[in-house]
Amino acid sequence: MRAVLQRVTSASVTVEGELVGAIDRPGLVALVAATHDDGPSQVAAMARKIAELRILPEEQSVLETGAPVLIVSQFTLYGETRKGRRPSWSAAAPGPVAEPLVDAVVEALRAAGVEVATGRFGAMMQVALVNDGPFTVLVDV
Repeated sequence: MRAVLQRVTSASVTVEGELVGAIDRPGLVALVAATHDDGPSQVAAMARKIAELRILPEEQSVLETGAPVLIVSQFTLYGETRKGRRPSWSAAAPGPVAEPLVDAVVEALRAAGVEVATGRFGAMMQVALVNDGPFTVLVDV
């Protein structure tokens, strides 16, 4: 699994004009993608990283501060651009494989007591955020 974590002061996801997920105080946006061989161990590791990385102010984590997380599925994180001008998406898991994995990350975070908002899997989403810092990290598990 792969994620881009952005420290934000607020963020939201809109689909066809409808607000489907938002966080209105400082926290993280996690753009999350799955690849073909991901499974329960990658889900657990990703949820742990999102919850425990000390990337919030004063080197604190989501779990330490009670900060919310907005999870947005984004298969394009596995885009391959080394050759040619058209990205290849072959490393990204197909929707029927990826959706339950992203959902499992959300559920693992919630089980740990994290407040989680989400986008809508497979939808054309408009993601708005105010990056705090800016502060962005890439996580591979």
